[in-house]
Amino acid sequence: MTPTTIVLIVVGLLVLWLIFTYNGLIRSKNQVDEATSDIDVQLKRRYDLIPNLVETVKGYMTHERETLVKLTEARTAAMAASNNPSASLADKEKAENMLSGTLKTLFAVTENYPELKASQNFLQLQDEISDTENKIQASRRFYNGNVRNFNTKIQVFPTNIFAGMMKFTKYEFFQAEAAERQNVKVQF
Repeated sequence: MTPTTIVLIVVGLLVLWLIFTYNGLIRSKNQVDEATSDIDVQLKRRYDLIPNLVETVKGYMTHERETLVKLTEARTAAMAASNNPSASLADKEKAENMLSGTLKTLFAVTENYPELKASQNFLQLQDEISDTENKIQASRRFYNGNVRNFNTKIQVFPTNIFAGMMKFTKYEFFQAEAAERQNVKVQF
């Protein structure tokens, strides 16, 4: 083999490696973006269910208006954060956690209203919201898995050199709030 052929083969292999590396990074980035979209779909579903829940509960809960107002405010804040392209993941996460906490409070308060708990419409909405919350958690785990894979790809050698040149940046993970990390206190 001539030196020119060897150089052409090495350059060809290098070009192929760059193409495969770039395509792999783009595939991983698109998977993270898809996972983000999955979360948004579930959050939209929750946003759509909350007004129905509030309307159902309103007639029964005459003394709990403050809880309903807080739920509506939390929904509005979460939707605003979700629709704000300049909001950080931490800001969106904080608003969503506040909404989740308010929903938990609402369901805890409904324990004082047996006729509400017996309402088929309320029970169906409660089940749908519970199912949606589970899907949001699954979507966040899926997102975190894709973020882990992408971040690993852009941090390992030699891909990190190419990723740096192409300006690929790390994604943030969804994380539990500090309050959610505490042990649950059970008292009898």
